[in-house]
Amino acid sequence: MRIVIAPDKFKGTASAQEIADSIASVLRQAGHDVVVVPMADGGEGTLDALGGPNRTTTVTGPNGEQVTAAWRLSKRLAVIEMALASGLVLAGGAAENDPLNATTRGTGELIDVAITRGAQRIIVGLGGSATTDGGLGAVEALGSSARLSGVTLEAATDVNTLFIDAARVFGPQKGATPPQVAFLESRLSGLATRYRDTFGVDVREVVGSGAAGGLGGGLVALGATVVSGFELIADELGLFDEIEKADVVITGEGLLDDESFNGKVVGGVAEMANECGVRAVVIAGQVDEAISARFMEDVTVISLAELFGLQRAMRDAALCCAEAVMSVVEPM
Repeated sequence: MRIVIAPDKFKGTASAQEIADSIASVLRQAGHDVVVVPMADGGEGTLDALGGPNRTTTVTGPNGEQVTAAWRLSKRLAVIEMALASGLVLAGGAAENDPLNATTRGTGELIDVAITRGAQRIIVGLGGSATTDGGLGAVEALGSSARLSGVTLEAATDVNTLFIDAARVFGPQKGATPPQVAFLESRLSGLATRYRDTFGVDVREVVGSGAAGGLGGGLVALGATVVSGFELIADELGLFDEIEKADVVITGEGLLDDESFNGKVVGGVAEMANECGVRAVVIAGQVDEAISARFMEDVTVISLAELFGLQRAMRDAALCCAEAVMSVVEPM
């Protein structure tokens, strides 16, 4: 059989590439024709999915310290993962983060460097941020919308959150207390007015403008477009064309729940497979017991935690995926 392997990362345990390679190894040994397409949806892993880093630049980190951020520049296309410049991991996680002052300035500095080095199209993955600054740090680093003249800037995300809602939806994940969330919400409201008055762009109702704590909206104010991260990456990698030619497509992620089918990799791959009449297999580290049955109708689901126990599933995710897949794909 021809099998396409297109997983997302298993967050905290294995990258999409590691998962895909492990599954591919056993399927090739079993005689199958395998195509590997590691995926992402605008969050962590976007840079790797689109070719991996070939540049590093020292920029301002989320808490004001200097960090070395990896990014990619190839044939006038730059790929930037904001988490590598302004991410929560860099800030030490929610416990160490300063949710009121965490800045996206470093992401803006990366965009500025990419333009200086000749990029004409820039993709910015918006996942994994430490920030709720509405993108102000990035906007200040770039200076004005004139800096983007002649450049296509795409802000890739897997959420539809509106600008003002970023504080309520994501603030607690970044360490913000309820009073801080209220303050951040008020600050975003004022910032939206500032963007409208300065740039003539009302970011309040732009779907996805609240991604990365409002960085999506800040970039939109400068002339960027918010796009579906999954759709953008799938198009860049020719995923639909590969699935059309397949007998089976295998995808997966660490936790399968209802959100997996809302702009994420698993849902996007399953939808493509259904459209093409191709069998879809989803391998997950864990499956949420409350997941809606309607999402499970068109896919075969494997839970690593059920097969191997949670501890081993988290410790050896890639190996467990390889062992599990042979229970649903027969050798040639």
